[in-house]
Amino acid sequence: MGVCQSVHFHICVSHDAENTYSRTFTHLSLKVIPSLAFEGLSSVFRIEISQSDLLERIESRAFSSLHNLSEISIQNTKSLVEITQEAFKDLPKLRYLSICNTGIRTFPDLTKIFSAVPNLFLEIRDNLHIKTIPPNAFLGLAKERVTMKLCNNGLREIQSHAFNGTKLDTLELKDNKHLRILHREALNGATGPEILDVSSTALEYLPTCGLESVHILIARSSYSLKKLPPFSVFVNLHEAHLTYPSHCCALQNWRIKMQSSLIASWTNLSRHCEEERSMPEYISIPTNGRSSSPVGTQFPTTLESRSQTENLSTFSEEELETLDFQYPELDFCQTEIKLQCTPEPDAFNPCEDVMGYAFLRVLIWFINLLAITGNLTVLLVFMTSQHKLTVPRFLMCNLAFADFCMGVYLLLIATVDYRTRSQYNHYAIEWQTGPGCSSAGFFTVFASELSVYTLTVITMERWHTITYAMQLERKLCLRHAVLIMLVGWIFSITIALLPLLGVSSYRKVSICLPMDIETPLSQAYIIVILLLNVLAFVIICVCYIKIYLAVKNPELAAKNTDTKIAKRMAVLIFTDFTCMAPISFFAISAAFKVPLITVTNSKILLVLFYPINSCANPFMYAIFTKAFRRDLCTLMSWFGCCKREADTYKLSIYYSRKNGSSLTANRSSRAVLKMTAFSCHPSPGRQGELFCKECE
Repeated sequence: MGVCQSVHFHICVSHDAENTYSRTFTHLSLKVIPSLAFEGLSSVFRIEISQSDLLERIESRAFSSLHNLSEISIQNTKSLVEITQEAFKDLPKLRYLSICNTGIRTFPDLTKIFSAVPNLFLEIRDNLHIKTIPPNAFLGLAKERVTMKLCNNGLREIQSHAFNGTKLDTLELKDNKHLRILHREALNGATGPEILDVSSTALEYLPTCGLESVHILIARSSYSLKKLPPFSVFVNLHEAHLTYPSHCCALQNWRIKMQSSLIASWTNLSRHCEEERSMPEYISIPTNGRSSSPVGTQFPTTLESRSQTENLSTFSEEELETLDFQYPELDFCQTEIKLQCTPEPDAFNPCEDVMGYAFLRVLIWFINLLAITGNLTVLLVFMTSQHKLTVPRFLMCNLAFADFCMGVYLLLIATVDYRTRSQYNHYAIEWQTGPGCSSAGFFTVFASELSVYTLTVITMERWHTITYAMQLERKLCLRHAVLIMLVGWIFSITIALLPLLGVSSYRKVSICLPMDIETPLSQAYIIVILLLNVLAFVIICVCYIKIYLAVKNPELAAKNTDTKIAKRMAVLIFTDFTCMAPISFFAISAAFKVPLITVTNSKILLVLFYPINSCANPFMYAIFTKAFRRDLCTLMSWFGCCKREADTYKLSIYYSRKNGSSLTANRSSRAVLKMTAFSCHPSPGRQGELFCKECE
């Protein structure tokens, strides 16, 4: 028969409660557990409250003075919103406290428990409404070491001195997805922890104090934790499981540097000792307290040192091992503790600088400045030209802008490499996950695709002009060219935006190229881009071959002209091939997950082959042409240079406009090969064939 200790609250204790070691309360039909509700359970060592959806509050001293109670479990009571102050009080044998899946709004008061049991286990989990851990939240919890698992709560902040007065063995804060602030002094006043787990949190930094005792640091899937504290605070760290490989690189490099420094110090100390040993000093013993005899009264100090060394033999081996010499510089003489760190550097994130090779660091500056200045010059000259904007000029402006963007990308990479030289591991995460790398990646993909697209359009336009030179109605007009390039811009911007939207990623490598092929969609994205580039190269080659066949001089005596045209076309095709072939070959193999070169070696392709077109295009398609040089002279005349050449050119323009009608008639029977300095006219003796000669 049962007797209700508090009939009003329906908590009943049986007569044989003294012989019951564990009590479980489920589906309680009460809203409040009052003070001293369990005082009749003095012999019980375990109390569990669960599955009580009506329970809303646990009052002060509900669990009080239960000197045999060692386990308390409060679980799956989502309506429980308050555990009042001192609800847990004077529980000297408590070794396990679990508060899981409740609706409490504030962190429970644990400061009056005073457990004297070693290795207390505290579990506060799945309480989504707890926002903060206040200062001194665990002061008075236990006298001995504590393991805390504060996981998957609604925590957003852990305040200063929150763990004051505790001896932490393990501190788990994992899965607190909204935890952004772990105060820099949160561990002040605490001993430990030896194991710290902050996995799957939103922490941006770790405390700078209290990490000296950490042996194992776990921070998996902590993507906001881009910077670690100064490594000097991890004096006992020997195992780390982190999110980013670059953190492991930095830790390993720091450990190697410190050990090398200690070894160097010990080497210098040993050398000094050897020098002292090879030059014995003599001490003088005064005679009669007045003088020092030079004979028979001088002894080398090495004898004294030898005597002291011999005295050490009187110590036992155990006593020698316990001697504390207080020389931290000799710590490296102890058994070396290797630092185990994951994730280890991989093919995409090797422990190296952005450029990897010293010669690339120099070369990239020359190449990016050449690309920027060359294409900027072309843009400036064409935009200030007094000539009417034609289709070729319009297309060249687009090509120059695309290649200029490629130069900007190379400039960004070169600048980051210069600023982080020999220390990139400390900046890798901030760079690769920040807006800088995303911007650089967008620039390079946009520039690359727009450049390839524009080169294809330029080549096809020239083939069309040569092929249909006699049919003016089929000539490409500026309006059509604008529409064609608008499609190219939309295509290039879309392709460059996809990695920012989750299709592949610019964050995979330090050079910010979309090398992420983890998902089928990302893999398909890379393969499609590469195949389109290969297709564009094939189209360019076919068009150049057809152009050559169309303008081939039928006169046997003029083979020199054909040779010049062929050479210039060969240069254009070879330049495109040199730029596209190595990149496409190795990239396609990597896209199919059969990489033939490492990321380190791919940086050679990035600097030597990838920007070839961006550097060569402004010269081959614009700067080396006579029309461009005339426009440049006109522009320079504004600043007092090339006035004579500019005046001559202006005069020719005047007469050309004056005789515009005859010029128009002449144009109707001529097509200009824009990519070269040749003009092509219908052959006077052969209908349907063209005769080409070099422009004067």
